[in-house]
Amino acid sequence: MKFFRLISIVEGISLVTLLFVAMPLRTYADMPLAVTYVGWVHGILFIVYGATSLIASHLSGWPVWKWLLVLFLGVVPFGFLYVDHLIRREIPNASAARTA
Repeated sequence: MKFFRLISIVEGISLVTLLFVAMPLRTYADMPLAVTYVGWVHGILFIVYGATSLIASHLSGWPVWKWLLVLFLGVVPFGFLYVDHLIRREIPNASAARTA
């Protein structure tokens, strides 16, 4: 679950970078390669995010709607912050279940 949390944060930062740094650079500074490079990185990270979200949902026993919500939040700017909140809320429950 910690790996999925890390991937979620990195993918979210790449989306925000693409939308709020690379795209304005392309439009206002005539630097189209910014979108090309950041877009490639973001695309690869989103594929990894989708795969790890599926694995995390299976290991955590999430219902399908929760997995779809987490997957949808991967394309929403700053949605990764809510996903991080969901994961952090779930981690203490998992550690408490192991100690009991």
